Amino acid sequence: MEAHLLEWLNLSVRWVHMITGVAWIGASFYFVWLENNLNRVNPKSGLAGDLWAIHGGGIYHLEKYKLAPPTMPDNLHWFKWEAYFTWLSGIALLCVVFYSNPTLYLLAPGSTLSGPEGVAIGLGSLFIGWFIYSFLCDSALGKRPALLGFILFVLIIGAAYGFSKVFSGRGAYLHVGAIIGTIMVGNVFRIIMPAQRALVAAIAENRTPDPALPAKGLLRSRHNNYFTLPVLFIMISNHFPSTYGSQYNWLILAGIAVLAVLVRHYFNTRHDSHKYAWTLPVAAVGMICLAYVSGPKPMSSAPEVANAPAKIEYQPLPETAVGGGLKPAEAKPAEAPAAAPAQASNAGPGFDKVHNVIQERCTVCHSAKPTSPLFSAAPAGVMFDTPEQIRQNAARIQAQAVTSQIMPLGNITQMTQQERDLIGAWIVQGAPTQ
Repeated sequence: MEAHLLEWLNLSVRWVHMITGVAWIGASFYFVWLENNLNRVNPKSGLAGDLWAIHGGGIYHLEKYKLAPPTMPDNLHWFKWEAYFTWLSGIALLCVVFYSNPTLYLLAPGSTLSGPEGVAIGLGSLFIGWFIYSFLCDSALGKRPALLGFILFVLIIGAAYGFSKVFSGRGAYLHVGAIIGTIMVGNVFRIIMPAQRALVAAIAENRTPDPALPAKGLLRSRHNNYFTLPVLFIMISNHFPSTYGSQYNWLILAGIAVLAVLVRHYFNTRHDSHKYAWTLPVAAVGMICLAYVSGPKPMSSAPEVANAPAKIEYQPLPETAVGGGLKPAEAKPAEAPAAAPAQASNAGPGFDKVHNVIQERCTVCHSAKPTSPLFSAAPAGVMFDTPEQIRQNAARIQAQAVTSQIMPLGNITQMTQQERDLIGAWIVQGAPTQ
């Protein structure tokens, strides 16, 4: 029951995070588009520009003031809660998924860090990242946006590299996203909203507003706009182990971030010209290149595995990996290689060996009735109870247990490299079950 409730808590928080994130990012996209498409030719007195638009069967006329109207309207709509709730729900999601069981989801298998140490690093990095970013923006670099952007990119990718050394691939990616999200909400809370409040207060007190504050808020808002596409990728990346599960996951993240920023820049500037239209084909080619370099490495040949020991030496399962009173599997002694007939020297690994490994290491979770207390149902509905189910999921097993080695989660069942190689060689042979 506990695993069932945890799954629904995960679902609920993730849904709230997605809804509020869509609202926040949608507003960001819209207002940047609006700013870029204002008609600034001979605007009315006091206006910076205006825009006519049609949507949903209605025609709208929007006007932007250079600073503010002479008097404030009775109803002024503010955009802040979308940002706040996106960040709060994101932190809640980190707690539910990663911090509630850090040794399983957050830390890299074999990490020397304890769970609380990993959580401290994760939470601390969010606030350290914000203060470093804010300091750089307020320094002389704030007047050199291109150089500032490059330095911020290097620092964020540096953080990704550091996380990849202590966290799981998913944990590393999600914490890079959390740092960027914290910077974005910090911009709203610490810069954009205070600037807007100061503007409204100046008008209410019949003072001339300080134009520097709205300009600073607009700059941070543009930063947030360029952050959005990398953050969106990170939000969906945990479904794609060929990215976060790669040995060079931080470089893949760097490549995708560059491509995302290029695409965002085109959409931010296409109102003026299409001189950055080249970014779209470049991004497409870049994604193809990333898919190629992150592809699985060639597997060991079958003859090499055929000469391996006939019996695999299993390590006992840890108590936390099993549930329902099931005892850890007893270690099986290694047996000497059986003398293979000459005609079998080129045969691949037998399915019986592969089946034993998968039953021992994988069906703790991936079964119609998981014995792990972490799951009430097989994750993603993937089950390995029968030979046919194993064969049908061979490509998925190769991607996640052989190539990226992100499964088993936290390697709680202690799958060995020899076992992974055995499964990989079996898949190369066409995954036969006979």
